[in-house]
Amino acid sequence: MIKTFINRPVLSTVISIILVLLGILGLESLPVTQYPDIAPPTVNIRASYTGANAETVQKSVIIPIEEQVNGVEGMDYITSTAGNDGSATINVFFKQGIDPDIAAVNVQNRVARATPLLPAEVTRAGVVAQKQQTSALMFLSFYTTNENLNDVFLQNYLDINIIPGIKRIFGVGDASVFGGKTYAMRIWLDPQKLAAYSLQPSDVVAAINSQSLEAAAGSLGQNAGGSFEYVIKYKGKLSEPSEYENIIIKSKGQGDFLRLKDVATVRMDALSYGGVGESSGKPAISMGIFQTPGSNAQDIIKDIKKYLKEQEPNMPKGIGYTYNYDSNEFLDASISKVVKTLLEAFVLVFLVVFIFLQDFRSTLIPAIAVPVSIIGTFFFLNLFGYSLNLLTLFALVLAIGIVVDDAIVVVEVVHAKLDKGEKDPKKATVDGMHEITGAIISITLVMAAVFVPVTFITGPTGVFYQQFGITLIVAIVISAVNALTLSPALCALFLRPHKDSAHANKNFIQRLFTAFNAAFNAFTKRYGEGFLILLRHKWLSGVILAGAVILILVFNKAMPTGFVPQEDRGMIFANVELPASSSMDRTYQVMKQLSEKARKIPGVADFTFSTGRGLISGTGSNYGLAFIRLAPFKQRNSTQGQSIDEITGKLFGIAATIPDAKAIFFGPASVPGFGNSAGFQFSLLNKTGADISELDKTAKAFIGELMKRPEVQFAQTSFNTQYPQYQMDINVPRASEAGVPISNIFSTMQGYIGGVYTADFSKYGKQYRVMVQALPENRTDVNSLNSIYVRTAKGEMAPISQFVTLKRVYGPQSVTRFNLFSSVDITGAVNPGYSTGDALNALREVAQSNLSTSYGID
Repeated sequence: MIKTFINRPVLSTVISIILVLLGILGLESLPVTQYPDIAPPTVNIRASYTGANAETVQKSVIIPIEEQVNGVEGMDYITSTAGNDGSATINVFFKQGIDPDIAAVNVQNRVARATPLLPAEVTRAGVVAQKQQTSALMFLSFYTTNENLNDVFLQNYLDINIIPGIKRIFGVGDASVFGGKTYAMRIWLDPQKLAAYSLQPSDVVAAINSQSLEAAAGSLGQNAGGSFEYVIKYKGKLSEPSEYENIIIKSKGQGDFLRLKDVATVRMDALSYGGVGESSGKPAISMGIFQTPGSNAQDIIKDIKKYLKEQEPNMPKGIGYTYNYDSNEFLDASISKVVKTLLEAFVLVFLVVFIFLQDFRSTLIPAIAVPVSIIGTFFFLNLFGYSLNLLTLFALVLAIGIVVDDAIVVVEVVHAKLDKGEKDPKKATVDGMHEITGAIISITLVMAAVFVPVTFITGPTGVFYQQFGITLIVAIVISAVNALTLSPALCALFLRPHKDSAHANKNFIQRLFTAFNAAFNAFTKRYGEGFLILLRHKWLSGVILAGAVILILVFNKAMPTGFVPQEDRGMIFANVELPASSSMDRTYQVMKQLSEKARKIPGVADFTFSTGRGLISGTGSNYGLAFIRLAPFKQRNSTQGQSIDEITGKLFGIAATIPDAKAIFFGPASVPGFGNSAGFQFSLLNKTGADISELDKTAKAFIGELMKRPEVQFAQTSFNTQYPQYQMDINVPRASEAGVPISNIFSTMQGYIGGVYTADFSKYGKQYRVMVQALPENRTDVNSLNSIYVRTAKGEMAPISQFVTLKRVYGPQSVTRFNLFSSVDITGAVNPGYSTGDALNALREVAQSNLSTSYGID
């Protein structure tokens, strides 16, 4: 059969051309990513209980949902967070290989079982379960230089005009704004005026729901045999502040009515006032864009930038945007370096081949065969659903040195036949292939078998390196196909009978070859002499082998371990925490001060921050986050203190000069989807249901011991039970005597202080909420209870302070759970000179020596 390919070189060429064409088509379709997608499929569940504190949210929302969701098919583990802002977040992580779409459907079915167990306010606001996109493509900020445009307008402009278009771009999994300032119809109640008319918030809510509704009145003339048919329209839900102002609350008699504007102020404003953002000193709103698994990151980012460029002429005057983090910058730099290495390896391999074969025609054969193997591999990568990433490219770099061997073996055996006097290259090729065909096949099987075990490694590591192993195996197999088809055909066509060149004139290259041969022969002679020594003293080989094995074991134990190295991605994240219950204004001033100082550091290009939430701290008025974009890689000079480690050190130094600010700085996660940051993250689990204060003490003591280890640069948690709060107690006997239902007391407190989501309205093609709440100045402190009234059974208005007392207590800003156990999330960084594996070993040792059986880590 091999003779057929030698006699028909066109057939061999066509096979190789087909492989190359298929490889080019595969290359065009291959998604480009940094690493294989190894993040576990995740389904995110979100709910909101307006006005509830963290512990109430956990008991009434999270626990019922977790009890139903736990154990869903393919689940690996589950985490949850409840905040004092009423937010509930549950993340369900699945094992590798589980279809995320099927996982999302299964979780939604489990959540549906829990819905009847949830408070009515929660189900009304909605419980959302959807698959979570873990691979962040970019973060960007839209800012304004127009003083007439505030952050509320900015966020809603994005929600209405920009984000929908971004979500429609192929490959975008999600695009979301960091903030809750979507439009809402705000009904600001005046408690004194309501009490004067013997009203309470529930009366206002009832009036809104009865007068702002959608209705289907039908049609006139339908099936009546007439000539015309008329549809009856109703204006539907109210959508303008003036319309809500004129809602009738009750009749005063004699044709006079009490309207909403008489007891409340109506404004079209924000749903939440939980944060303020800036980008390099300008008011800004930040957003994140995430890609779907298997999509091409480079193409998506190009499409996003093209879309935003097209939208620029339509943006209001004064609105601009800046890219805080663009994964393409790091990806392009990484891929280009690997491609450069690939080309360098290609050139070096063939330079070595040329030096040893010392014939241009002979060198040309491997030079043609190797690209066929490399390019053809791209088709199979696309066929298997893989991506073009650093691991597959690294495999191709290694493959060059492996696949060239098959072509060299074919060329050398034909050379040997010609050296022995064979005058016909075709006959020399046929005879040579008859001798080595079996050897080529066996070599291929052996080389492929070396990398087969890599493809059977389980877990994230297995997924990570599976593409590496498969890429090498495919390249090796294609190389064997070339060695049995293309290389013999090229040998028969290109090689010529050898001539006696002993007396021929020698040029420079020939003289160079002569010198090389003499040196190589001398080396071979020395090697032969050394081999004879080992042959006479066989025990010496065993000693050398045993010594090598011992050294391998010693160095393997001493070598630091880690998953992947931390790299400079051109971005630094900041998480800032102020003392418990610090106001939003105070947090803003600290973040602004940090921004002004950080932007003066050489190598820092942009500083964008947002208050009201942290990257690893949850939500709260005392938290802030920042995106610190560094100058492009080519512009930064590491010799002048502009490496990411040196800039991070300077940022820590600046933060140390700001009183009360606890700031940490870290780069993006090494592998997308594995945590929010570089370093390590784990949960301290409370397995026996101990008190929250006891869990807090244990966590602080554990962190203190961990910080003593040299492997750990820092370890911290946002969990803090010292946030000032008020415990609400109700005098039930007194309320019962006055004929005031307990539910009425709660609804009044919620209506005035917590806020009530009472209805919806449509505007700008989107749906927004109607929120009822007391004016901010009427809910500032404990004394505000004196101006809040509740209706008794006699219809009289009594101060709610007669039935309610508030006691000063302390509690957490947010509470978390891991696999249904109460937990504390701890984040840390590794000291320079140590690996992540060293830090994890230190973590286990500290846990073993300091934690009782009531606690654990995961």
